[in-house]
Amino acid sequence: MGRRRGLKRPKASYDSSKVEHVEQTSIPSPQLAPLAGQGPRAGEGSQDEMPRMAIRGRYVLLFGLFVLAALGFLYFVLPRIAGLQQTWDRLDDGNAWWIGVGVLFEVLSFTGYVVLFRTVCVPDQRQVGWRESYEIAMAGLAATRLFAAAGAGGIALTAWALRRSGMRRRTVACRMFAFLVLLYGVYMSALVIDGVLLRVGVLSGPAPFAMTVVPAVFGGVVTSIVLAVALVPADFERRLMHWRHGSSRIKQWAQRAATVPATMATGVRTAIRLTRDGELGLIGALAWWAFDIATLWASFRAFGEAPPGGVLVMAYFVGMLANTLPLPGGIGGVEGGMIGAFIALGVSGGLAVVAVLVYRGLAFWLPTIPGAIAYFQLRRTVGRWQTEAQPAHAT
Repeated sequence: MGRRRGLKRPKASYDSSKVEHVEQTSIPSPQLAPLAGQGPRAGEGSQDEMPRMAIRGRYVLLFGLFVLAALGFLYFVLPRIAGLQQTWDRLDDGNAWWIGVGVLFEVLSFTGYVVLFRTVCVPDQRQVGWRESYEIAMAGLAATRLFAAAGAGGIALTAWALRRSGMRRRTVACRMFAFLVLLYGVYMSALVIDGVLLRVGVLSGPAPFAMTVVPAVFGGVVTSIVLAVALVPADFERRLMHWRHGSSRIKQWAQRAATVPATMATGVRTAIRLTRDGELGLIGALAWWAFDIATLWASFRAFGEAPPGGVLVMAYFVGMLANTLPLPGGIGGVEGGMIGAFIALGVSGGLAVVAVLVYRGLAFWLPTIPGAIAYFQLRRTVGRWQTEAQPAHAT
């Protein structure tokens, strides 16, 4: 440890590989995952098991009851409360061709998700090819749908798979944070741009203050906070190393206090570097959101006229904020949020209810079913990685 105090202060750089290397070597950590081909360390397997998608009888029962109750309320109770008893008569007049177009748009949406994941999280991993990237990304999407909390279930599963592929924990954390910054950067930018353009009249449609200015301010504040994280020095951990000579509690606090902002800062800088380099795969972030919104647009077209583009985009993103609620897949919250947003923006209540619920049927179940299959495929893939790593580990 004495020799490490003499290390020269590393220069901050937007080169993610250099920054990640500095942060991994500046403070040794027993929690770093082995490099590819070395296999897991002794005792690591018991502490790094695959996040289970809780296939328990009680959970399945409660989840099923919740889904049925939520769907029953949305499909039968809500129309009566809103005075829309004739809402479901629209289903007889629905255009199946437009629903098919919505299915295609949704497939393109999660294709963009896989492309973005591959570009940001596993650009140089030989073990993680396109097939493995698909399995990890789709299994993560399924976990996100089934376990809400703003996608925490999907993040945990994705991080676990990347660690088992041989990536170090800090590298995984940095890359995952960069992935989220790029993905949700589109979200926050859309709130700001669409909210402002609607309010000033550039985009057509109603523009109430609460549905334009408030979301735009929210998006701007979140974006500013995330960009400010990039200002954390690359050698932030080294600067706090003197706390390691105190009590054990101070040591633990100092390590945690240094690791989290340093990792987040590296993730933000990595996202900025990838954007400046013009990585083609980053278009996956735009595709994820744009084609999902297009699915909603097709759902409207199946039952009538779609609202103006600015209204469609704003109601979509405002409704999506309900994904932060602790509801499985956001069921109930997202639907209610979107329907309320559309009504507030002047869209017919009956049309909004039918279109949003059809859209959610496509957006929720379409990626969930192949994602559940990918989950079990991923278990076999990780097992293969472990088998291939055992001979090298034994030597």
